[in-house]
Amino acid sequence: MARKVIYQLIDDIDQTELAEGEGETVSFGLDGKSYEIDLNSKNATKLRSQLNRYVEAARQAKPATTGTTSTNARKRPDLAQIRAWARENGHQVSERGRVASEIIKRYENHVG
Repeated sequence: MARKVIYQLIDDIDQTELAEGEGETVSFGLDGKSYEIDLNSKNATKLRSQLNRYVEAARQAKPATTGTTSTNARKRPDLAQIRAWARENGHQVSERGRVASEIIKRYENHVG
């Protein structure tokens, strides 16, 4: 037995069923939250028209950043410098590969 699943797009405002290729999903944001709504062409135009006054008066905001990248970049040790320091201070380290965490800790304590 075969099963056929049919997805029907329905306008979220007036509940009209939309034919394939008709209507659209409109994305917008407010108060830091993002929203999507499925609308027929008439309601999509109406939404854009009603928001247009506010959009024209607004300024476009940059996406919020989590700060993860800068934090990771700041904490990422320069292994070449650590290896050079380690050799100067009598530690044995390889040219490539992992540097022992104890050596990294000692280097970080040294440089502050």
